[in-house]
Amino acid sequence: MTTPVRCTECEGRGWKIVTRRGHVAASGLGLAASAQEACLHCPGPTETLQERFEWEVRITSEQGEALGPCGSSAFQATAMDELRKAMRSMPGDASIRGSIVHKVFDFGAGADGWSSRHIFRAYLDPAGSVLFERVAK
Repeated sequence: MTTPVRCTECEGRGWKIVTRRGHVAASGLGLAASAQEACLHCPGPTETLQERFEWEVRITSEQGEALGPCGSSAFQATAMDELRKAMRSMPGDASIRGSIVHKVFDFGAGADGWSSRHIFRAYLDPAGSVLFERVAK
């Protein structure tokens, strides 16, 4: 058990804790450093931006358009594969189209603070292949 230590950078308003972020991975690479001390009160390192690739299938019928299968992935290639599988699994007589939206967001930001743009449209050709069309910026 460690003894709590008052932080000197914030004039004692916070307590320092020992962190071992990435210690297991760093040990495996032979790059492990000693444990770091982080104050609970001081601002930490800025959060890195996160990105997601959201895919969805839209089904068009006489009643209008309906949302079909959809999902999200951290990787563009995975999102494209999942969209391709979902579109191929749909009935052959259905009129469907797909899309992939790239979203970049910061931890704690609301949905309106996210950067979002369509990057691909997808169509099913008569042979059953999924065709991707890049959306112009």
